[in-house]
Amino acid sequence: MENIIPVLKSAVTIIIPIFFAALGGLFPALAGCLNIALEGLLLIGAFSSLAVFYFSGSITAAIVSAIITATVLSALHVFLTFKLRANLFICGLAINLFSSGLCLILSDKLFNTKGVVTANTGTGLLKWYIIFGLLLTAVSWLVIYKTPFGYRLRACDKNSETLVSLGIKPQFYKTTAILISGVFCGIGGSFLSLNLGAYVPGMSAGKGWIALAVIFLGLRKPAGILIAAFVFALAESVSNYAQGFLSIPADFILAFPYICTLIAMIIVSIFPKYRHNFK
Repeated sequence: MENIIPVLKSAVTIIIPIFFAALGGLFPALAGCLNIALEGLLLIGAFSSLAVFYFSGSITAAIVSAIITATVLSALHVFLTFKLRANLFICGLAINLFSSGLCLILSDKLFNTKGVVTANTGTGLLKWYIIFGLLLTAVSWLVIYKTPFGYRLRACDKNSETLVSLGIKPQFYKTTAILISGVFCGIGGSFLSLNLGAYVPGMSAGKGWIALAVIFLGLRKPAGILIAAFVFALAESVSNYAQGFLSIPADFILAFPYICTLIAMIIVSIFPKYRHNFK
């Protein structure tokens, strides 16, 4: 029992950035324009939030700056994709690479280092992010399933021609969805650095890519995403604590969360087939 509480607390800490990124990425996924730039959006949110807190000392200003910078980067993604007609996925990869390089340059200019930047952000942030995350889950469900915006957003994926025939522009909803993902990733990224009290280069550490998997593991539903994110976070937390107790090679233990994700993806992909055959 003594070991369970630290494992659960660690899992809750791990889940926050993954969950916010996945919940934000759900909107473009439902609109048929999957945003693979979640990794870069988390990273720019993490850097900008700590940088603003370093100079202002305000947590609120830090979170707002993370939202703004991630949304601006999402707007750049929209411009390249919908205005310049660039490939959606190539632009997403470019945003990830651009974000990483931009953070290094800004860190060098602002702090004279390309390494770790620290700031005393205090404690007690976790509970507020949890409350806000649960609130956003409920709001997202209402928007997606109970509003005209949500109906039209979901229609953009496979029924865009129907929307066009009704005089509705699918591109507006796709653009809005990508910008929403930027807002959510900014919040998730701010938690990465503000909770740690430091910005570490590459601290997103694949969480944006994991969030993409979580979207589909959660069956593209807000509640499902919350459950899938927690399962992955719990697996990662268990693997972190298992390194000191089990004689299993460390590489295998570190790979355990990804093995669980792979197995879950396989199960989720074959379940609809067997359910259809059963019917």
